[in-house]
Amino acid sequence: MTAAAERTDDLTALYQEIILDHGRKPRNSRLVEQASCTAQGNNPLCGDRVTVSARVSPDGFIDDLGAEGRGCAISIASASLMTDVLKGRSIDDAARVFRAVQGMCTGTHDPDHAKTLVSPELADGIDRLAALSGVRQFPSRVKCATLAWHALVSCLEGRAAATTEPGHAQPDHVQP
Repeated sequence: MTAAAERTDDLTALYQEIILDHGRKPRNSRLVEQASCTAQGNNPLCGDRVTVSARVSPDGFIDDLGAEGRGCAISIASASLMTDVLKGRSIDDAARVFRAVQGMCTGTHDPDHAKTLVSPELADGIDRLAALSGVRQFPSRVKCATLAWHALVSCLEGRAAATTEPGHAQPDHVQP
């Protein structure tokens, strides 16, 4: 086996471990008290459901973020990773990270390119979110990995429901 193949295998194993960890022990698995916004996401094809709630400060920062629902390990892990990375970040950061994650999941961005879409302070977050990039090999799983992200965008834009259908919830800027 070549050194490059060994690194790829190691990275795949690490990504799988991150997904399993967050799927088994999701972080911020709750609704936020005194939330500024709440939105529900539903993926009827596989049964994933998520409710995302956030408390956004007047200056546009996500003071608290939670997601709860039921679904496959990828859906639960993605929601957990999302809340972990975006809590305390600006809504502008959330929009940029959404686009990076969407690109990693669909295969239009590799994780290194995705880092160029966000501020340097979020590079570590993109490294953790890169675990979701493996779904690009399974197109039917992309909606599982992005459901919570679409729900967050809907929440921040004041909509109560989210869709993972193409052409929707792809923000240039989201408002509190």
